[in-house]
Amino acid sequence: MRAVGGSSKLRLLLGGLVLFSSLLAMPQTLLADDATSIIDRILSGEPEDLSFSLRMVILMTVLTVAPAFLLLTTCFTRIVIVLSFVRRALGTQEVPPNQVVVGLALFLTFMVMAPTWQDIYENALVPYMAGADPESSTASISGEEAIDYSLTKMRDFMFRHIDENDLLLMSEIANPDLVEKYGADDGVLTTLFIDEVPTTTVIPAFILSELRRAFEMGFLIYLPFLVIDMVVASILISMGMMMMPPVLVSLPFKILVFVLVDGWGMVVEQLALSFAN
Repeated sequence: MRAVGGSSKLRLLLGGLVLFSSLLAMPQTLLADDATSIIDRILSGEPEDLSFSLRMVILMTVLTVAPAFLLLTTCFTRIVIVLSFVRRALGTQEVPPNQVVVGLALFLTFMVMAPTWQDIYENALVPYMAGADPESSTASISGEEAIDYSLTKMRDFMFRHIDENDLLLMSEIANPDLVEKYGADDGVLTTLFIDEVPTTTVIPAFILSELRRAFEMGFLIYLPFLVIDMVVASILISMGMMMMPPVLVSLPFKILVFVLVDGWGMVVEQLALSFAN
């Protein structure tokens, strides 16, 4: 599939990420000198430096949005929400802490996204960087081609996990003409529609689909713990211990059952399998 429509901002964002990574790889002394030169140019007030200043402001804005862009276009959303549901269902308050939950979600995201990112690295970043090395034997490509390839691969990943209804909903909101032109009467999305839908429409549709699947998995996780709470509450009432909070008694049992069935392993396995198709 080819990435078309609404891609100019995404090109700027991906280009900013490449520039940011190259800046991080520069020696610190050189980076400090360049930063001083940039500040001097911005403060000089010369007309020819105005566009340069605006470009720097845009670049800083892009770099600020970059983390959210990278997280929301990957499997991170589903994973972190499901792990949060597990903690809430157990009733252990802040155990495990947020840092552990988010860290586990990040590393699971790296594991799931590794094939896609490896493909982008080998077929987009390496050929693009080869253009700066005259001694490299790798065929070089332009920055435009590298961004197009990277964006296409990310779209392919998102399309595999987007619910058609969510994509159609977002398209009807943002691109009604596109739906009327390429959409099928029976609601099934055509290949032409998928090729032409802008990436700025694909991303919110993907996020919406991820939220739905995460809550569906969270509901299934909650059910066995809810059964334990109800059983414990019934036993306490039958024993006349109505003043004792059921959660104080059910919490150790829920933790015991979760550990005995290797709950964390089962949750992680199902999360990984949910992205395997």
